Amino acid sequence: MKVDVLIVGAGPVGLLCAFLARKCGLTVWIADKSSGPLRTGRADALNARSLQLLELAGLFPALYPLGKPCNTSSVWADGRFVSRQSEWWEGLQGCFHKHFLMLGQAAIEQLLDREIADMNAAVQRDTSIRDISFTRDGCLASLSSGQAIESRFVIGADGSRSFVRSLFDIPFQITRPRLTWAVLDGVIHTDFPKVPEIIVFQADTSDVAWIPREGEIDRFYVRMDRDTFSMDEAVAKINRAMRPHTLRFTRIEWFSQFSVKESVAESYAVRDRVYLVGDACHVHSVNGGMGLNTGLADAFNLIWKIHQVVRFSSAAALLQTYQQERQPVALGVVETSAALVRSTAHSAQGTHASDYVRLVERNAGYITGMGVRYAECGIDGSRLFDFTVCMPDGLLHGNSLPTRTRIYALLDYRFFTLIVFGDAEVPLSLPTFVRRIKIHDTPQGEYARTDDCPYRDQILLVRPDSYIACSANASCAP
Repeated sequence: MKVDVLIVGAGPVGLLCAFLARKCGLTVWIADKSSGPLRTGRADALNARSLQLLELAGLFPALYPLGKPCNTSSVWADGRFVSRQSEWWEGLQGCFHKHFLMLGQAAIEQLLDREIADMNAAVQRDTSIRDISFTRDGCLASLSSGQAIESRFVIGADGSRSFVRSLFDIPFQITRPRLTWAVLDGVIHTDFPKVPEIIVFQADTSDVAWIPREGEIDRFYVRMDRDTFSMDEAVAKINRAMRPHTLRFTRIEWFSQFSVKESVAESYAVRDRVYLVGDACHVHSVNGGMGLNTGLADAFNLIWKIHQVVRFSSAAALLQTYQQERQPVALGVVETSAALVRSTAHSAQGTHASDYVRLVERNAGYITGMGVRYAECGIDGSRLFDFTVCMPDGLLHGNSLPTRTRIYALLDYRFFTLIVFGDAEVPLSLPTFVRRIKIHDTPQGEYARTDDCPYRDQILLVRPDSYIACSANASCAP
């Protein structure tokens, strides 16, 4: 079997890699040790940047109705309301979905699993990788099934205990800050006024967080700080933090525990052929909900670059920018989550919960995903802001007003997009992997700018992952 990409691991990041690769027309083989996609537990939210990226891939319409929007956090202490915050969402520029979408990892995995099966790339279940070696043109992998797979590239999306990372001896030094948490998903009965927001309870510490989830489900994170405890002990600690209110679970969907681990792989790539994504190259506390979202962004960053190399003969040096761009992001995410998780246990003034929320606000760029950029300053390397454009041709279809749409609805992950703003004509000859959109200042042509458009008289070359590759002033263009 010969394919463009062999993907090891069928969690949400591996599945997204497979989906994006197939969308780009690449051939893939994806293997996973599990017998099927996740049914309960694990990650619980998509941030605003992930929602933008999922629009590029065409996955947003199917995922969004499954979840519950949430953009507010509140603090309670001794049964009394202390504060409520959502400023970090309201202040986001160029963002249409200013909230988390509370949605369990299982729903994401199940959707992606169905999608790639429909794209003739079904996961090979109950299958593990025994060995990976390099060939002249790529890699050769041997599978537990006895098969051998030749591929131009291998992607290790096989989690924090990554076989791929271990096979190639990539350093992954783990820090363990001795913080252990219980996590419970279930249906609850309580006399507490239930609201669709994240609630941090301030007791002796900020050791209980209530996370709204889709449907009837709610999630609770409970800091236990010991390795052995029962579910009843975790529920008792929730009730202690909520006093004088009480809570009981009428149905438990998932109960687990985790100890906080922090690490970033020393290298994300081997010989420009093998790449790590998601938990295989970065692990950290769940605080801030950044793990899944960071992994999804890894996939969006890597796959279009592989596509360029395979289909359009781009230089292999393009692939080296994957680590150059994503590793600093992972280091920032680990630093942010580390500060958040430690604030739940240590507070000079005994205001753990309020301290926690202030840290969230200070690090909103990572937590919402909207602050991630690939250059220190300027417009190049920043994400393309979302804005509306006017389509005057809507009048031709009997509409009383011109049709409006958002720029992200016009982008396509398979292509670069050259966006030209202004009425002046800019004659350019473009390669086949670049699409062109002209946005006029006045209602003419296909698209016209509206008041919320932050760009004027510019030319933007937008990467497939919707970051700005380079820019120029349209009036200065040849």
